Amino acid sequence: MNRALPAGALTLLVLALSVWLLPIQGRVTVETGAITGRPAWPQISVSPPDPLPGQLATITVTDEQSWAYVKLTANGRSARFVDWDEVQPGRLWQWRWKLIMPSGEGLKLAFYVDCHTGCRSRGELALGQAAAPPSAVLPTQLCVAFPDPGRDWHGRRGWVVDMTYLRLADDEQDRYWSVDALAERVHQATAQGLRVLVRVEYDRDQTLPPAEDYLGLSAYVAYVRRLGRDVRLQAVYGYVIGSGMNAADSNVQAPDRPVTPAWYARLFNGYGETPAHTDNVVAALRAAHPTVRILVGPLRPWVSDQDVAVGHGIDVPWLNYMDALVAALDAGARAKAEAGIAWGAPDGFALHAPGRPNAPELGDRPRDQEPRYDLARPAWGGAQAGFRVYQDWVAVIDRYATTRGLPVYITATNTFAPDAGEPPAQNYPQGWLRSASGVIQADPRVQALCWFLDLVPGDDRWDSFSLARGQGRMIYAAEEFDALLQGR
Repeated sequence: MNRALPAGALTLLVLALSVWLLPIQGRVTVETGAITGRPAWPQISVSPPDPLPGQLATITVTDEQSWAYVKLTANGRSARFVDWDEVQPGRLWQWRWKLIMPSGEGLKLAFYVDCHTGCRSRGELALGQAAAPPSAVLPTQLCVAFPDPGRDWHGRRGWVVDMTYLRLADDEQDRYWSVDALAERVHQATAQGLRVLVRVEYDRDQTLPPAEDYLGLSAYVAYVRRLGRDVRLQAVYGYVIGSGMNAADSNVQAPDRPVTPAWYARLFNGYGETPAHTDNVVAALRAAHPTVRILVGPLRPWVSDQDVAVGHGIDVPWLNYMDALVAALDAGARAKAEAGIAWGAPDGFALHAPGRPNAPELGDRPRDQEPRYDLARPAWGGAQAGFRVYQDWVAVIDRYATTRGLPVYITATNTFAPDAGEPPAQNYPQGWLRSASGVIQADPRVQALCWFLDLVPGDDRWDSFSLARGQGRMIYAAEEFDALLQGR
């Protein structure tokens, strides 16, 4: 393990390097263990040696190997790359970065290599006193998608949902969606004691590769493998594979080849293929990051864009799709089990569960209490028309042996029903989130209740949904979320 050089050992290191003529200024890292008679690599130096907060510093990394796709982070944030060169051709290479020294905390520098396939740690250097880990963090099911970086979690260990796009993973023009920016947000969230779920999308307006696009499937599987290997993302709690697969607006790039239940299961756990084949998400992630949770992506309720044969007791398109999807996942998992392969089943399901506070089924009952009531709609064969649609999803999950009883995560809730059209800033009834939280607290099956959304910096399209912006009636939702975090 690399760590900062103790002050008393500096003289010994200088003597050991006396035959090496290349000057190194600042502090360096060394690797503990048996003496090999040559310097430990890499060596990380800072110039000036003791920079002040707010001062521009140059970080130089010297190594005996010529690495490609290198990165350097400072307290989890990417430093600005400057240049590289061979200082002793064929023997030593150097890379340089610039950064503004942070204030009020120590500095931890981390050097990574091979980041095109998932960053591997190569060396670290610590300066000053590192920030203390969060203390007395109490668990909560409360969660937000895209958290406001300045949110006060009041000492609660909540949940956050983030997202990455394969096609934007290395896009410097839209850096917010890059892997580097994702790693920074994961670092910030986990430093606060939060648990992070990351939704993995193929591209904008195309949640997963179109049906029968095997090149796209291979690229997506390689991407989740890259995420799993990336040491900066090891603290991710779980990956959510796609979202809204049954909706047309999640299949815009190839509307004639939408993601079907069978195609989703093929990508997820190799359904329909030889069980030993590893070109699927579960195999790739299990090999790269064995402990991370792999969650089935959520479907969109009350959407009729795709329908399949009736398999569930309630004949509506969204539940028919869900039943076909879970049946295929179950078949894929059982085929692997029969072949002696331990993995194959998902670790849980992400769910969409919007509320419908203006549902006519409520009658004269309080709108803010909508999550507490069954809103079975006769025109939908008794399917739930409001928040309790999450129970319809769970009923389908429990129909199959390999998915029965799995935990569920409500990764998106608010009071927007797509067929009604009013955003939460217009229709949110004060007290609704408190009611939804009460329902979930009484259901041990549900691990998280995530409001969609908190804040996407620089993007005002979601302001009428945003807790952080607090537009219109969203001010009530924001106040309730904060009060619930404080146990009020």
